[in-house]
Amino acid sequence: MPSSFDFARAPGHLIRRAQQIAVAEFARTLVDFDITPVQFALLNAVIDAPGVDQVTLAKAVAFDPATSGSVIGRLEAKGWLRREADGQDRRRKLLFVTPEGAQAVAQMSEGVSRVQKSILAPLSVQDQRLFLDLLARLVAGHEADPQP
Repeated sequence: MPSSFDFARAPGHLIRRAQQIAVAEFARTLVDFDITPVQFALLNAVIDAPGVDQVTLAKAVAFDPATSGSVIGRLEAKGWLRREADGQDRRRKLLFVTPEGAQAVAQMSEGVSRVQKSILAPLSVQDQRLFLDLLARLVAGHEADPQP
């Protein structure tokens, strides 16, 4: 009989568990805003690039363009984001954060910072730096050489 796979030491499993922990911590801390980490990332990306189109925005936050439409729709329904038809290509929608959206992001920023600290809290300051460096290198390495 084959031995079982050691999931407790498997990178994929540990990354998935870390993601679950990060999302749960985000949801717990920002419960009053009813926002997801992806929604927060999209809002911040639009703040950084007002008038960005949906496809470019999805690439900027490494999110599926097809799924981003429903996320954008939820942000629009909250009054935090607005879409505007591009003057040159009416099919292309440009995105802008509303004043209410900018205010919400400002109100959430302190909570989001607390979440980031909480996620890393089990590690020493030195290990936090090393972990973030290694994680950034892992992501960059896969983005630079995507598998087919």
